[in-house]
Amino acid sequence: MRAYGFKSLAAIGCVLLAVVGCEEIPQKPAPKNPAATQPAPPKSYWVGDGVAGKSSIVISLEEQHGYFYKGDQLVGETNISTGRKGFETPPGSYKVIQKDKNHVSNLYGKFVDAEGNVVKENADMSKDPVPEGATFEGAKMPFFMRITGGYGLHAGYVPRHRASHGCIRLPRSAAEHFFNAAEIGTPVTVKE
Repeated sequence: MRAYGFKSLAAIGCVLLAVVGCEEIPQKPAPKNPAATQPAPPKSYWVGDGVAGKSSIVISLEEQHGYFYKGDQLVGETNISTGRKGFETPPGSYKVIQKDKNHVSNLYGKFVDAEGNVVKENADMSKDPVPEGATFEGAKMPFFMRITGGYGLHAGYVPRHRASHGCIRLPRSAAEHFFNAAEIGTPVTVKE
């Protein structure tokens, strides 16, 4: 009998543990993932091939994002990088006044020696004297579309913040799509 009593007590103990084990124990909330609370970067895409309508471009300085429209239809958008402090991209209403697929800056670039070694990066021809024996090599600005004076849209480095000398940089694929779809006279709105 004694063995039976011990087995019964053990069985009752197991049942009690199972019942108590099902009770929810308050858990500490999981730490928030800071990346999960950050807004996702805006989308970049192009769906404008074969779409009819008058082209226009909108640049948002605040969002660091560019939009391409055909008529009222948004057909492409991309991350951009505009003018950094001291070289701000001016807001306003413009038009594409020049297109140059292989444009090279005559103001910004680098100085190189006779062997092609870089003597000075980030050279500015308006401020930096050309070192003796060096020549100026302008920065490449593929798919350039001038909108006013020294400002335009072109392919370049896009670090997700304002980093240019005033131009509007686009990733190469977006710059090529925008360049191919825009004509001379295409309206470009640069808004805060």
